Amino acid sequence: MRTIDGKYEVVRELSRSGNVTLYEVNAAAGALRRVAWFTVGSQADRQGFHAYRTALRAIAPAGLTDVVARPGAYYAVWQPVAGTPLTDVVTQPQKQEETVEAVQALAAALANHGFALADADVVLDGQVPQVAYLRPAPQGRSLADITALNAPTLAALAGGRVRRKKRERAPGAWLSFVPGLLFLGGAGWLGAQAAQVYLNPPVRTVAAVTGKDARTAAQTLTQAGFRVEYAYGDNANAAVGAVLRQEPAGDTTLPIGRQIVLTVNKPPLMSVPRVEDQTVDQARSLLRDSGLRLGKVVRVDGTLSSTPEGRIVAQVPAQGSSTERGQPVQVMVSTGVQGKETWIADLSGMTFEQARDHARAAGLVITTYTREPSDGPQNLVLRQDPAPFVRVTVGSPVRLVISSARYTPPNTPAGSLPLPPAYVPPLPAVPDEGQGTGNTSSSGAATPATSETTPSGAGTSATPQEIPPLPQTGLGDNSAQTPDALTARQVDFRYDFPADLPEGSYSVVVQDADGERQVLPATEAARLAGQRAQTPVEVRGNAVFIVRQGTAEYARVAAQ
Repeated sequence: MRTIDGKYEVVRELSRSGNVTLYEVNAAAGALRRVAWFTVGSQADRQGFHAYRTALRAIAPAGLTDVVARPGAYYAVWQPVAGTPLTDVVTQPQKQEETVEAVQALAAALANHGFALADADVVLDGQVPQVAYLRPAPQGRSLADITALNAPTLAALAGGRVRRKKRERAPGAWLSFVPGLLFLGGAGWLGAQAAQVYLNPPVRTVAAVTGKDARTAAQTLTQAGFRVEYAYGDNANAAVGAVLRQEPAGDTTLPIGRQIVLTVNKPPLMSVPRVEDQTVDQARSLLRDSGLRLGKVVRVDGTLSSTPEGRIVAQVPAQGSSTERGQPVQVMVSTGVQGKETWIADLSGMTFEQARDHARAAGLVITTYTREPSDGPQNLVLRQDPAPFVRVTVGSPVRLVISSARYTPPNTPAGSLPLPPAYVPPLPAVPDEGQGTGNTSSSGAATPATSETTPSGAGTSATPQEIPPLPQTGLGDNSAQTPDALTARQVDFRYDFPADLPEGSYSVVVQDADGERQVLPATEAARLAGQRAQTPVEVRGNAVFIVRQGTAEYARVAAQ
C-alpha cells in the first residue's frame, strides 16, 4: 500500500485540484488524517506552496497538525475538528452577536492572505469559529474578488435576528465622570505649557550621524527632540542602510521639533542568479560577481532529487527573486545519493558537452577525461568508463577519452642519394735513376724494368682526404638500408612511467626513416606517474621512441 513520506498510509484519494491532491491517510496508532500533497515541478509551484504555508502560520487553523517543505516533499497534514459547520449556523433564524463578529474577523484575516470563506471548512465550537481545513487559493485573486465571494455568506449570517450582547452598567457608574473632569483640567494646563514652548522653543545642537545606521541615527535625533524624515540614495562603497548625508548638517543649532532629512543608502533591487546544481565554491563566486554573498549552507540528503554529493539542491531566495545588494543567499547542499543505482548510455560519438549533460541526467559526474589522437572529428567521445548500461551507484565518477587531432609529418620519400666514388689506393713510389729501360741491382745484374699502365682517368687518383663524406640524414644508418628494410611495419611502444615522476609536461615522439612525429601529446606528470603508456605505431626503417620532459629528452625506448 502506498505511503506518504514513509509516515502516512494512504487509505483513499479524496479530491484533486491543480497540483494539489487530498488524501485520507492512517497516521500513528490508526488515527485518520487528511494530507494535502503538493506536486512541485516548477519555481511557480514552489512559490505557491510557500505562500500557502505563510498564510497557515498567520491564521493558525485548528485542524492543522504539520506542514512539511523540503525538496521532493511538500504537504500539509490536517486532523478532524469537532463543531457546528458554518453553513448550518448561517441557516439558523437567530445568531449570537459574538458569533457574527468572530466570523467577520475570520473573513478579514483570510482576505489579508488572499483567501475567502469558501476556501475554508469552518466549524463553530460554541461562539468561536475554527478552520478545520484550508484549500489553496488560485493565483491572481484580487481583494474585490474575495469581497464578492464572502458577500453571500456574511449577508446570510447578518440576516435574521441577531441577539445583542448584554451590557450591564456597573454600580457607581457616575464616578466615571470624575477622571474625565480631571483629564480636562490637566489637558488645559498642558495646552498652556505647549503654547509657551511653541512660542519660545529651546534650541539644541544637531548631532552628526553621517555613516551611522539609519535606525541608530534616527533614535539619536528623536531623543534630542528633532523630527526625522528619510530620503534614499545609492552608494556602492557604503553599507546598506547607512546614512549617506543629513540636512541640516551636523553641529548645526536648531530649535527642537524641527525636521532633519537623512539620506539612507538603499541600492536598487538585484535579481538573484541560479546556483542550483553548482558546487559551493562556484555559487560563492557567482554570487560575489552578482553583488550578493553566500549565506547559510545546509546539508541535506540528495536521494529524492538525485543530486550528486556537493551539488546545491535548492536556494533561498529563489532564482529570479529581487533582493538588495550584499544580501545573503542560503543554499541546501546534497550529501549524496544513498543506496540508489543508475546507468549511463553509450556516449561514443557525442561531444563533450552532450556527454556531460547525459552524465548529469543520470546522477553521475564526469571527473576526468584524457585526449587521444584520432583521424576522426575532434572533441568526440571515443571511450568511457563505466561502460554503457552498466549499473553503478548514483554520484559515481565518469572518465572519458576524447578525440584530438592527429599530427602526421609529410611522408613523401626522398630520392636516391648519390654514392661516393670507390677508393683507389695511390701507386707505389719508383726510384728515379734515369730514363733507362731497366735498373741495376746491387749485384750488377740488370733487372727488367717494371711499369704499370695507369688506367684512363686515374692519373690523378683521389686521396682519402679528398673522398667526400656520406650525406647526413639524421636517421642513423637508415640511408644505407635496402628498400626491403624500409618497408612500413608495426611496432609496440610500451613504457612504464615511475611513480616519482618529476613535475612537468611529458610527450613521446618516434624517429624513423620518415622523420619525427608525435605519439603521445603533452600530458601533466600527475596523470602519468605510476602509469603504463602502450600503443601500436607504424614505422619504417630503424625506429626509436623518445620521452621528452618539456623540450628536454627524458628517456629513450627501443621499438619492440
